[in-house]
Amino acid sequence: MYAHNHQSENQSQASQRVFDSNTRDNDGTTLPGSWGKGVGMATHSSSYAYGGGYGLAGGIGTSTGGFFRPSYLRESKYMERLEAAHKAKVAAQREASSAHSSAPGSLSTSSSSVSLHRMAPSHRGMTYEIVEHQPLADDDGLTPLPSRWAEADRYGGLEIAGDGLEVRYTGVSKIHEHEAAATRADHPMPPQCGIYYYEVTIVAKGKEGMIGSMIGVGFSGPKASLERLPGWEPDSWAYHGDDGKSFGGESTGKSYGPTFTTGDVVGCGVNFMTECAFFTKNGTFQGNAFRHLKDVKLYPSIGMKRPGAQLSVNFGQRPFVFDIDGMMSREKLSIGEEVSSVDVTKLHPPLSETALIQELVAQFLAHDGYVETAKAFTEEVRSEANALKTGQEDILTGSFDVGEDLDAVNRQGIRAAILDGDVDKALKHTNAYYPHVLQNNPQIYFRLRCRKFIEMIRQCTELLAGSTEKRKQSTNGNYMDMYDDVFEHDMELVDQVHNGDDWDKMETEEADHSMKYQSLLSDTLQYGQELRIEFKEDRSKEVKDALAEIFSLFAYEDPRKSTTAPLLDQSGRVPVAEELNSAILVSLGKSSSAAIERLYQQTEVLVSDISEDGGAGAFINVGNGFLR
Repeated sequence: MYAHNHQSENQSQASQRVFDSNTRDNDGTTLPGSWGKGVGMATHSSSYAYGGGYGLAGGIGTSTGGFFRPSYLRESKYMERLEAAHKAKVAAQREASSAHSSAPGSLSTSSSSVSLHRMAPSHRGMTYEIVEHQPLADDDGLTPLPSRWAEADRYGGLEIAGDGLEVRYTGVSKIHEHEAAATRADHPMPPQCGIYYYEVTIVAKGKEGMIGSMIGVGFSGPKASLERLPGWEPDSWAYHGDDGKSFGGESTGKSYGPTFTTGDVVGCGVNFMTECAFFTKNGTFQGNAFRHLKDVKLYPSIGMKRPGAQLSVNFGQRPFVFDIDGMMSREKLSIGEEVSSVDVTKLHPPLSETALIQELVAQFLAHDGYVETAKAFTEEVRSEANALKTGQEDILTGSFDVGEDLDAVNRQGIRAAILDGDVDKALKHTNAYYPHVLQNNPQIYFRLRCRKFIEMIRQCTELLAGSTEKRKQSTNGNYMDMYDDVFEHDMELVDQVHNGDDWDKMETEEADHSMKYQSLLSDTLQYGQELRIEFKEDRSKEVKDALAEIFSLFAYEDPRKSTTAPLLDQSGRVPVAEELNSAILVSLGKSSSAAIERLYQQTEVLVSDISEDGGAGAFINVGNGFLR
């Protein structure tokens, strides 16, 4: 398992035999046992580095063309969903790559831990990899962010460069008044953002020395012509630089803002909740330009008329000039205040808002087996109610009576055992108190067995790490003694005797650690072999992937520093404990989830529904905005 583990040659060979024998069929890994049949898996912008320069060679940021997080969307539910889709795509690509490169029967190191347990995001950290393209829209209709100008959706006289973020007009000058060249982004503005915003820098306005610039910045539908400036064509809207007018699908514009030219930064935004579009110039808000934008698919769009005109776009890959973060924060604050002002006293009469929250908390504690905490919370609420003479104690008595709940005590013990890493104890108590739960839920039994293997690997790594650290400390100490001997000749004999004692003590301790490690490693290897045999008949992909991943821990000298290190994190115990607790509750005829969990889930669904078209829900993140 490890290169420096004091393991004998015979034991190394035994380890190899354990995981090579009984591990392959013609199609790869076989999953050997009795419980292994039919197991399925149970259910403002200052944070960004600014890239200067606007030449066609690039110089505008390192994340262009890949996954990025605009600062004003970083706490939004939409961004959470988009990032989750990105991570899933990256994991799938890695798994496919690993499966393609691995020989039959080799241990996989692909990221398939979702098959084993739900790993808390806080332990995996944020993903900052750059991928080649934005993830495509997923099955629930999530629209990706615009990320570049579309090569296939541009006028032929336009040259797109700089990772698709820069455009230059290389065609001939347009003679007729309303002829021009335009392009659109690769994706429409997602309404789920609530507010969408992007900025364009006028790198060069083009030839012929006009006072303004024959450039339009705005948005258009997918069928609007690209042979004219956006705003001149039906289904297009734009702010033009030569006259400062706004055009909404007509040749005659309306006075709107100042003109813009070379060096200016023009921003375009759409507030899908208010159905209004606005523009900015060099960070200054110019007001709403268009209203009643509804039931339309809007693509960021720009157009130009003069040869040599050159524009650089920022879809959120670098900081914006305008404080769009502040605008988004104000909208969120307004929505939050509106939510907070709602009267909820009629949600569950006769309970007040405070009493309802207390009951939900108490029920959650009892549901999840936190018996002592539930008791303490009950007593505190009752004491407070008595002190205030509210009479609330009579209403809450039934919901808070968990003192005699024997099942809650049993469930708490089982949960505590798993959270302590003692899977054997959890299995023993589950079979004793609820003998049919694991038989009826083979996927939970499988996860528990896998978790035990992981815990055994954890113990091996801890023993090995402790032995290595002590050896380093002892070695360093003796080197210092030897160094001192050179300068203290009179103490040479004493030091030698002292050093000899230290070496003897170190060797004894090291031998003890080695014996413990060898014994535990042998037990772990034997358990791994038993696990394969037990699930031999289950050939489902979920089981095969889960076993391949936990067994791949043996492929690393120190699993804590490997790509599979998250498997060893203690946070992995939590979902296993929760799943078993839910199964026990179902066996008792109770709900598998607490009332507050169901309330949260229902709220998430409702908020998601009213956010799809850019409604108020787009500005709400229940988990991030209200529960943290």
